[in-house]
Amino acid sequence: MTTAIALYSGGLDSTLAILAVMKQGIQVKAVTFLNHFGCDITDKSSCSKDPFAAAVKFGFEVKLSHLSEKFINIVKNPKFGHGRNMNPCMDCRILMIREAKEFMDMTGAEFIITGEVIGQRPMSQRRDALDIIDRETGLRGFILRPLSAKLLRPTIPEMKGLVNRELLFGFGGRTRKPQMALAAEFGLTEYPAPASGCLLTEPNYSYRLSELLSHESDPSLEDLNLLRLGRHFRLSNTCKVIVGRDERENNALEAALGTRGFFLRVASHASPVAVIRGAVDDRTIRIAAALCARYSDAKLLPEVAVKVWYGDAVSTLTVTPADEALIERHKIARKEAGRTLLKA
Repeated sequence: MTTAIALYSGGLDSTLAILAVMKQGIQVKAVTFLNHFGCDITDKSSCSKDPFAAAVKFGFEVKLSHLSEKFINIVKNPKFGHGRNMNPCMDCRILMIREAKEFMDMTGAEFIITGEVIGQRPMSQRRDALDIIDRETGLRGFILRPLSAKLLRPTIPEMKGLVNRELLFGFGGRTRKPQMALAAEFGLTEYPAPASGCLLTEPNYSYRLSELLSHESDPSLEDLNLLRLGRHFRLSNTCKVIVGRDERENNALEAALGTRGFFLRVASHASPVAVIRGAVDDRTIRIAAALCARYSDAKLLPEVAVKVWYGDAVSTLTVTPADEALIERHKIARKEAGRTLLKA
């Protein structure tokens, strides 16, 4: 039996690409790639839909593979550049297909399937971009894009007769109406709304990541995950403070760091959790305490008692809540047209 490896995000297009090939009696082994920036099955987006529901319904297997440090490296220095923010879409696609090629070689599969649609994404799904991807992966002719196949040159599996080109499609552009009609025809009734799902396309997250990389060339996974949470303040080249914005973020900060590092909370009023990352001295602790007090229910008091935890040790520090000048001096926020853009 002919076998193909599919890049599978769990979104509509990648699912339809698999089903279109399976309709021709081809066995499909799907691989879902995970990374540190939101494209994983724990997030609610088109690139992170739980892949197993459709796999169980339609009968194909899914393997999960984490791109890990390989992906971080291309985020830092992508050969084909970033998109509007920190998204290295071309390099990301090339990396995933190269990884899929390893699965193809290990399993003896004949070709690779993707759900790419000509013109749907401006950076990585242009006709010339697809040509570059084919060249860079060394797989020219072995990457089948079933949804846009009739708009592209025939691939090797088509020319060999392994795939019937007449049963493929000629979708193009950003509209999803043809895909939705095909989903109904295939009996695919549940699929996520379109969304990138990638934090690297979000301006605020991308700014925080760029700022972090400017001070830390090799950030920890923990620091990358913390970019998703809270308000961020840069106190020095080696020190940051993160202040939770709500109960969910407070709980997430505590869960992420446990008893490691410095934790702060106002003693007598409703308060955010504040954490200090990096090199700590008396000055940074006092500023962190002032920031914590500023975002607590005690922010209008002249002095506030803030508890400071470090491991099992607990102390109390009395500070004046941070004023706007202190906040403006230290906050990490994207500026545009003279305005500071910061999620509260």
